Amino acid sequence: MEQHNAHGHESHESHGSMKSYVIGFLLSIVLTIIPLVLVMNDMLSKKATTAIILVMAVLQFAVQLIFFMHLREEQKPRYNLMALIFGLVILLTIVAGSIWIMTYNAIG
Repeated sequence: MEQHNAHGHESHESHGSMKSYVIGFLLSIVLTIIPLVLVMNDMLSKKATTAIILVMAVLQFAVQLIFFMHLREEQKPRYNLMALIFGLVILLTIVAGSIWIMTYNAIG
């Protein structure tokens, strides 16, 4: 009965070190504080603030994938990356299509 642990979690490689989690956490905090400070202090124009918020969101997404979801540490990361890209294409298609429909139906 004790042999079921041989193929369990212990047989896989490490899921991350404390150092990588701390780096990811600090990057997440910084990438959250930057847009917050820009918006609260009204430092830039609306377009520039929106662009920076979008860039910080993309960077935050990358930090989450790399440091917390361990995307690069898989044995076959290409499959996970392909599935992620496919999901993002579907998501962007749905969002862009919804915005397009709402925009052109609002005119008439």
